[in-house]
Amino acid sequence: MAGFRSLARQVRDPRCDLALRRYSLRKCLERFAPYGHRATWDHLCSRHGFGPQDRAPDPVRLVAALEELEEARAVWLAYEVDFAERRKREKHDGLRRPGSFDDWHRRTWGGFGVAWCDDPAVHPSAPLADVLRGLISALESAPGAHCPVCASGRIVWKQDMVHEPWCGPVCTGCGILVPQPVLTPEALAEAKRVRRRELASVA
Repeated sequence: MAGFRSLARQVRDPRCDLALRRYSLRKCLERFAPYGHRATWDHLCSRHGFGPQDRAPDPVRLVAALEELEEARAVWLAYEVDFAERRKREKHDGLRRPGSFDDWHRRTWGGFGVAWCDDPAVHPSAPLADVLRGLISALESAPGAHCPVCASGRIVWKQDMVHEPWCGPVCTGCGILVPQPVLTPEALAEAKRVRRRELASVA
């Protein structure tokens, strides 16, 4: 099975036909897709000006989309190295992170679904690397009451998602599943209250 870097070389290789180069970019998303495969693909297509079903996109646009993905992957891999080193030191010192942080990080190791978007058509519009930097900054700071990506305070608890953990706080501004460790207990409780009010208004 080809790795991310091998697939990236195929995307760049002008000797490959466009269909293979496009296919290789899609396969890169099986290795690294911050919003999930479908939402990350939609994001790259919309930012770089080719259609999700376009079988022969402009190769310059394909490479630009790859470069955005590579920059974001570098940001995330650097964070994972720092995280692993910090955890090693903490365990040596007998310190433990809260369980919710460990659970969240376990599910996102490798970068898949770091900022999961359950609706593939609703995702942040900013470059992927900027989104991940904002998320990492929030993970390394005290919990807050707003989305770490778009700063919206409109967060709603959503059930029956198609990705583990299956339910959680979703930002209605940019569509990401907000990592619970970046939110205060009060913000999480408010997200659940908003959902209950919405359900009551529908009933």
